[in-house]
Amino acid sequence: MATENVNSDLSIRIVERTGSMAWTASPSGSVFRKRVHLVGSAESGQVTSVVRYEPNSKFPHHGHPDGEEIYVLSGVFSDEHGDWPAGTYILNPEGVSHAPFSVPGCTLFVKLRQYPGIERKKLALATDALEWKTTSHKHINEKALYQQQGFDDQMVLQRWAAKAELDRRQYPLGAEIFVIEGRFNDEFGQYSVGDWLRLPRHFSHSPSSESGCVIYLKQGGFSYLRQQ
Repeated sequence: MATENVNSDLSIRIVERTGSMAWTASPSGSVFRKRVHLVGSAESGQVTSVVRYEPNSKFPHHGHPDGEEIYVLSGVFSDEHGDWPAGTYILNPEGVSHAPFSVPGCTLFVKLRQYPGIERKKLALATDALEWKTTSHKHINEKALYQQQGFDDQMVLQRWAAKAELDRRQYPLGAEIFVIEGRFNDEFGQYSVGDWLRLPRHFSHSPSSESGCVIYLKQGGFSYLRQQ
């Protein structure tokens, strides 16, 4: 089986502007995606994507080896386990299977085959109902998504205040950022809604945000990523 590699080098900083990328069709014909990371087979490899379900679209029942992570950006995503509106965070560990669909249509941020371990918790969080918590930085509030003993990955939503000038931030285990709302910049560039960044281990930068922003932030867990 042919394998593909898209942004598989974990040693370099990568930025993808998904807002300007073209949608490509999946085998279902009514589900489209923009892939920012792919290692392995085009249809069963390890992948990070923005995914769009057209109204009344569906996928056949399937499982998720090495787990699945979803953040619902817009619309309503559904499966036999429930209906998940915008703002829902889902973590499906190994062993979970489902038949996803969307009646009104939806857009998702999706990561596949990056969360091995059957002991991981299955989560479906309505993040809009969670309170923003203060952090050690006065300009940053946070909503915890996932952290579990025995695994080094940690996922959160962060809200950076308007006109925030952040201290130099370091990522000893590497990091991944997806911009959900607003924009921010650092000494390397400016990032807005739909931008995806992957930062290597020990990367550091000095970000700020004139408008304020909300980001998905993952730290750690990159040892699970295959480089084929």
